[in-house]
Amino acid sequence: MIPNTPDWPIKIDLYSDTLTRPSEAMRHAMASAEVGDEQKGEDPSTNVLLNLVRELLGKEEAVLLPSGTMCNEIAFAVHCRPGDEILLDSTAHPLHYEAGAPAALAGAMVRAIDGDHGIFTAEQVDAAVHPASRYAPQSVLLSVEQTSNLGGGRCWPLEDIRSVTTAARRHGMRTHMDGARLFNAVVATGVAAQDYSAPFDSVFIDLTKGLGAPIGAVLAGDRDFIDKVWRLKQRWGGAMRQSGIIAAAGTYALTHNMHRLADDHANALLLAEMIATHPRILLDPTSVQTNIVIFDILNTTTTAEDLTRQLLQDSGIRVGAFGPTTIRAVTHLDVGTDKIPLVAEAICSALDSKNLATQGE
Repeated sequence: MIPNTPDWPIKIDLYSDTLTRPSEAMRHAMASAEVGDEQKGEDPSTNVLLNLVRELLGKEEAVLLPSGTMCNEIAFAVHCRPGDEILLDSTAHPLHYEAGAPAALAGAMVRAIDGDHGIFTAEQVDAAVHPASRYAPQSVLLSVEQTSNLGGGRCWPLEDIRSVTTAARRHGMRTHMDGARLFNAVVATGVAAQDYSAPFDSVFIDLTKGLGAPIGAVLAGDRDFIDKVWRLKQRWGGAMRQSGIIAAAGTYALTHNMHRLADDHANALLLAEMIATHPRILLDPTSVQTNIVIFDILNTTTTAEDLTRQLLQDSGIRVGAFGPTTIRAVTHLDVGTDKIPLVAEAICSALDSKNLATQGE
């Protein structure tokens, strides 16, 4: 859910890690980037970024795109024909936040699997695949989101990834990883990005979220796949010409901001531990694995919208309402550890305030 423009100034913004802004050092890297024509493969800064991503993910080729959503949708359109079916979790981003693009752009159907915090099993894949029939859509693609956003930032264990992708291949399916927060999983688990990526035909990484770049994502796969991606990139908007200005931010992000994601994880856990003891909050801090904290308001007629509005009005703190009583807070590099106690105190104070506390009585 995208929040409306607030009526009160925002002092601490935990709505999403997409809100990070480029640091002065990143801006300097962008301003000094060597550039050329991306479409001809002549932009040096873009080539540096793509080589770095290929190495990190262990893929043959890669292409720079404006956003992770575009990466998902071009990948879907390459892998699927109209009427084909994509299997993904019921909480997955393409199902909820990409404006119906799998249907509109790829002509593909989406079948949701009800996983556990965004993580499903090989048995569920087997059960979801349609038997061969002229009457049924053909299940051709399995998509996995790492980490699971609405699953609370949960990391897919490597053994589970291998299990579900093996199941998909038994059914002749291709595989795609929505790696919007892949490096959060890498930092949290110690598993290399290349190991997470290996079972997938295609994978993208987002440069903007916790990595802090202002724009861009990179989609990777084998040479034939990327050739087809380029054709759709051209069809859906074309090359970005001197894209090195964007690519330089991505290279800076991957070389300077990746390991510091651990700070965001620690801050998310600290926030969870500080608010979990409140009697009107349902939250198990041990469930927080990366930089996303999702909790519910208990025993009250107070809605998530009520709380978010009160927080913004009283404290200038923005979090997201992601359901009638569900709140999401996302830590990132623009919110230091010193701000976390302030956020926790504001959340508890808002729930205890006269305006909200009496609504559940």
